[in-house]
Amino acid sequence: MKERQLGLRENLGQFVLLVVINAFVGSMVGLERTVLPLLGEREFGLTSKTAITSFIVSFGVTKAVLNLVAGRVSERLGRKPLLIVGWLFALPVPFLIIYAPAWWWIDLANVLLGANQALAWSMTVIMKVDLVGPRRRGLALGLNEFAGYFAVGVTSWVTGFIAAQYALRPQPFYLGIVIALLGLGLSLFFVRETLGHVRLEASASATAPARPPSLGHVFFLTSIGNASLFAACQAGLVNNLNDGMSWGLYPLFFAAFGLGVEGIGVIKAVYPGVWGLLQVATGPMSDRVGRKGLIAGGMAVQAGGIWLTVLGASYVAWIAGAALQGLGTAMVYPTLLAAITDHTHPTWRATSLGVYRFWRDLGYAVGALLSGVVADLFGFAVAIHLVAALTLISGVVVATVMTERRV
Repeated sequence: MKERQLGLRENLGQFVLLVVINAFVGSMVGLERTVLPLLGEREFGLTSKTAITSFIVSFGVTKAVLNLVAGRVSERLGRKPLLIVGWLFALPVPFLIIYAPAWWWIDLANVLLGANQALAWSMTVIMKVDLVGPRRRGLALGLNEFAGYFAVGVTSWVTGFIAAQYALRPQPFYLGIVIALLGLGLSLFFVRETLGHVRLEASASATAPARPPSLGHVFFLTSIGNASLFAACQAGLVNNLNDGMSWGLYPLFFAAFGLGVEGIGVIKAVYPGVWGLLQVATGPMSDRVGRKGLIAGGMAVQAGGIWLTVLGASYVAWIAGAALQGLGTAMVYPTLLAAITDHTHPTWRATSLGVYRFWRDLGYAVGALLSGVVADLFGFAVAIHLVAALTLISGVVVATVMTERRV
């Protein structure tokens, strides 16, 4: 058996395989980005924005809770078993959406989708970090998030195009059946376990603890006990808060101006497409220039994109706003993950990443619920302005309290 080594070049085959698998993971979310809010309004007759965005709440809460569990369990049982289980959760999702007679079926589908994303996406993140070692984490995470979110963008456009040609369902969701089967097959037959790489890195560390700290201790430390980890957690939550708002409200906001589903699909593809593509650059850039400036600046750019979207009131402005929001998120997303790994030890890194991803993905639920309630009470514009302001404030918090830690 070949001796384990840390490094991107030394583990290139497995690394590339995990990039491909995460593209499939992201595609499962892209299935819903354009079509599902319109489906709630047009086929299920929902008028409450809070009710329509309920599927994002179920998705976000499930994903957040299982993120927390996944990191800890993977340190004991391994990464590959959880990756496989994640894909098993994905298999029923397109069928539930295709055959749903009531909206609660859509909420159920998104509980399963949240479980798929928590387990499968978490494991692709953690396994890449395991493989490359401490010095190429920004690059590894940039490539991981590029694959996932570029796939979200492509699938958002494809489903919008298919829906415009045929119908909001079932045709756009046939793609999801194929994606889930491919993701499961690759994970089951070709992915190799990476816990051995963790032990290799830990053995070379001069600061190894006598035994890994408890989940409660890591939760406290990551959430509020360490200023830099706290800054990363709140930024992750607010980042996904604004993403949850854009997922649930933007299709309805654009449709209120008379924009068709294919045009909405294009806008919805630009945001994750730019976000995904630019992470190839921003991830490794954070290895060279540091994490703090990219995160704080990225939150400000996101806020600018959201304000342009609500103030522009034209197709060109919406495209530009989506591109700015994508640029800002690309600056933030892989950099936050890398910042977490900078301040944690290999023996409890996966648990800390799980805590961070708990807070980050809870932002989907908070954003969807907050923006839905505010939109019902005061209208789309007030809800979008509020989310933009929260995003800018989050960037100020990062600039104030986060510190750099070079590795």
